[in-house]
Amino acid sequence: MAERGWESCDFVFVSADAYVDHPSFAAALIGRVLEAAGYKVGIIPQPRWDNPASYTALGRPRLAFLVGAGNMDSMVANYTAAKKPRKDDAYSPGGRAGFRPDRAILQYLSGIRAVYKNIPVIIGGIEASLRRFAHYDYWSDTVRRSLLLDSKADILVYGMGEKPILEIAGRLASGEPVSAITRVRGTCVRFYGRFPAEPDKRGAAPPDFLLPDFAPPGSIRLPDYEAVRGGDPASLRAYAEHFMIQRDNADPGTARPLVEKNDGGRWALQNPPAYPLNTAELDALYELPFTRQAHPQYEASGGVPALKEVSFSLVSSRGCFGGCSFCAITFHQGRAVSSRGGESLVREAKILSRLPGFKGYIHDLGGPTANFYVPACEKQKRGCFCSHRECLYPRPCPELRADHGPYLKALARLRDLPGEPSAGKSRASSSPKRPGLFRKIFIRSGIRFDFIALDKKHGREFLETLCEHHVSGQLKVAPEHISPPVLAMMGKGEAGEYHRFREDYGETNRRLGLKQYLIPYFISSHPGSGLADAIELARYLKKTRFIPDQVQDFYPTPGTLSTVMYHTGLDPRTMEPVSVPRGEREKRLQRALLQFNRPENRRMVMEALREAGREDLAPELLR
Repeated sequence: MAERGWESCDFVFVSADAYVDHPSFAAALIGRVLEAAGYKVGIIPQPRWDNPASYTALGRPRLAFLVGAGNMDSMVANYTAAKKPRKDDAYSPGGRAGFRPDRAILQYLSGIRAVYKNIPVIIGGIEASLRRFAHYDYWSDTVRRSLLLDSKADILVYGMGEKPILEIAGRLASGEPVSAITRVRGTCVRFYGRFPAEPDKRGAAPPDFLLPDFAPPGSIRLPDYEAVRGGDPASLRAYAEHFMIQRDNADPGTARPLVEKNDGGRWALQNPPAYPLNTAELDALYELPFTRQAHPQYEASGGVPALKEVSFSLVSSRGCFGGCSFCAITFHQGRAVSSRGGESLVREAKILSRLPGFKGYIHDLGGPTANFYVPACEKQKRGCFCSHRECLYPRPCPELRADHGPYLKALARLRDLPGEPSAGKSRASSSPKRPGLFRKIFIRSGIRFDFIALDKKHGREFLETLCEHHVSGQLKVAPEHISPPVLAMMGKGEAGEYHRFREDYGETNRRLGLKQYLIPYFISSHPGSGLADAIELARYLKKTRFIPDQVQDFYPTPGTLSTVMYHTGLDPRTMEPVSVPRGEREKRLQRALLQFNRPENRRMVMEALREAGREDLAPELLR
């Protein structure tokens, strides 16, 4: 601050991650966006939450504190699916755990309020976004209140925060009090008091269902916190309905404001979502002057491991219309896909080629789903999507346009970049025909194989290009399961889609003379998965001669449809009952079945077969 001649910062961002000036890290992204708009931004990464003086390192900000838990929910970062403390943290110095508190936003708000009175505090990021209303908390096995209310923050920014934070910043800078900033898209705000106004469209509603007078016209009142917090059947059904109302109001084009009443006369109001950034806005965002380095203070600790995964990667898109029940991306980034332009990707690729440590490889060109590069339909081109139907499940929408052509062009353009003097010979392509800037450009962020099959024009070309140029010997895909009932709970297509892709992938590699393998990911103990389903998956693994090195138990994180199933025992889409594996014993049995060939699992596999009445399969699985 002294070197820049600053007496104070306009904003101070408190983050639970170590500071890395890279667009994949939330504090850097929002910090650079505000800096580009002319604001002075300071970062306090991983303060000692038990020491209020930690929050005074940069003084009192002129406009507001910004607070985020980092790139992961702090409870997910700190605990495994078995609720055991993690021993490492990729977003902390040296990869060591212990630098972020549980429920980081709550801890940080408490510390800030202890040393600064009457200072606006705005919270955002994945933790705030997925906990913006009453939510099931796996670690305490309770339904917790809105994080906005529990933290007493002034504003909660949900989703991707660039547009909301710039509007909020402009209004604060113009002298508007934070209490007056209540109608910004992509934000939640809190109110106090009971002020009944008018009934909603249900007509003769009882007095308790009246809308408060601060609710914008057309608002929808969610079931109250008191109605969803219990474990009785009525509360569980109300919780499922509560989630579905949020899900049905996630489209920026049609969403209505949502209000939720909590105990003590407190209310949370969610404004409609912000529209996603368009191509020009995304390009400008990712071309801000990031150093793409961790702060030098972490060098003695060995750096920040999470940076290694993204140092030489390019983000080509945002948003995902895959609709997987267990994924929170659609609840945070949204279902509408927006993509980068080719020229912008080229400019950023050239920057990466000049970074220290560059060895000629782009580690990834993708997004939440790499081959979702362009909007899925005309509605998505406007940043919108259907609120009551999915793009791919249970069947592809008739309006869906599967087109890998633009993504193929972006890949080809980067492959064809000529070598430059700054790249050096060691960075040239291994191809004898054409030296290039990059030896290889990998696609590692995941693909949807069912989407490839839907593209009748470019699907075959994309698969061949993928195998020939963009796979590093192994391609990771995520069929997740092969049992039809479980796939239905997951919001995934039929198992046959993966079977066909597996065959097409193998045939393509054989034709190209390549030895490359498919590494599928599977989830055990997902809601709807019983021992019979796990046995079916084990038999499939035996048949295909693939045993996973690691098995991921379903992890009930906030903001997912699957977590609602886990908590309520209901499929909120239909309100039909769903069987849920809860006990550690059943989870261990399902994990053992997926790794049936390990000697240490033999006893549990036999136990699972006996319990399912399928001891006849013991010779098949255990021989």
